[in-house]
Amino acid sequence: MDQGIPLELARQGIQVALMVSLPVLAVTLFLGVLVSVFQAITSVQEMTLSFVPKLIGVGLVLTFFGGWMLTTLVGFAHACLDQAARVGQ
Repeated sequence: MDQGIPLELARQGIQVALMVSLPVLAVTLFLGVLVSVFQAITSVQEMTLSFVPKLIGVGLVLTFFGGWMLTTLVGFAHACLDQAARVGQ
């Protein structure tokens, strides 16, 4: 077995993980900064105020991008299983 195949799969795995997690992380970061600025301006220090918008944002992102995320992960899993099947040949 060539050493390049596992390294390529690892590289693709990291790339897929970043692509799939980026929309959720970006929305969470944006909403967290927005809520923090709002809390700093208004001096409201309510803990649920920082949690609820993030939860709603993540839910919306998963609703809109969930199909694409699942398709991307299944495609990567399929590529990994194809490579695993070729090892025995």
